[in-house]
Amino acid sequence: MSDKKVRAEILVDGIVQGVGFRWYVTKHARQLGLKGFTKNLYTGEVLTVVEGPEYKVKELFKKIKIGPSHAYVKNANIKFSEPSNEFSDFEVRY
Repeated sequence: MSDKKVRAEILVDGIVQGVGFRWYVTKHARQLGLKGFTKNLYTGEVLTVVEGPEYKVKELFKKIKIGPSHAYVKNANIKFSEPSNEFSDFEVRY
């Protein structure tokens, strides 16, 4: 388990808009103490950018791959990079 701080971009597609997906991500990210944002994309996908300890980011990714009860996650991809420390909270962006 790594405490190393990372940044991750998570892109999810499937039935992920209009089903409470962003609020589900926000709830779990805040519970884990992560910072960043989640937002719908015009392509029908949901983008989440998150920073925090690597093991917590991976835990959020596991939850994102499941999604809320009315969602269907077809694909979920994660890309890691160096954290920018630009976030003070986790929020839904529009």
